[in-house]
Amino acid sequence: MEHELVIVPAGASLATKAARFVKERAGAAVADWGRFTFAVSGGKTPWAMITQLAREEVPWKVVEIFQVDERVAPDGDPDRNLTHLRQSLGTAPARVLAMPDEDPDLEEAASAYSELLPDRFDLVHLGLGPDGHTASLIPGDPVLEVHDRLVAVTQPYQEHRRMTLTYPALARAGEILWLISGEDKRDALSKLLAGDRSIPAGRVQARHSTILADSSAT
Repeated sequence: MEHELVIVPAGASLATKAARFVKERAGAAVADWGRFTFAVSGGKTPWAMITQLAREEVPWKVVEIFQVDERVAPDGDPDRNLTHLRQSLGTAPARVLAMPDEDPDLEEAASAYSELLPDRFDLVHLGLGPDGHTASLIPGDPVLEVHDRLVAVTQPYQEHRRMTLTYPALARAGEILWLISGEDKRDALSKLLAGDRSIPAGRVQARHSTILADSSAT
């Protein structure tokens, strides 16, 4: 998959640039078919992006936000992406479809969430770990080989099992927006741009991919 790389210079706000990008895509999607389907990953930069976005004139009542991945933890736990997503949105009236990771049967919960996914996402946000992981597609985890399900559950990683969209689900994206920040991402970003399938992020496929990266990551 080819990527369009946009480098955000030092001193500029990656979150602000990303919020403007999402706002434009939301407006175009709503103009085309009346709603905007957006899947969001975790991380500090995306929460800042969502906070900025919540201040913008976005057609929130026809925005549907899905989760790319989620840690298995109690509702309201600071380790959960949903906790920060809700805080960042504030009063913006988007419809948030949360991953049901409190269900005692996680596999059944993953299957149920897959039924909620649209046939096509207008935009999927992804991050990139220093180890090359994206979403909760972790190096060495069996979830990397799941091709018959849209949502799966990982083995423990950094103290939590996780629910995640799989490669087939990510392939439903009309466009992927990668937000990449920090010197520790340089090697992984280089591999992503080279299409290196040795890292999980290098195996993601979608119709179009835009990478917003700060200068420290490039």
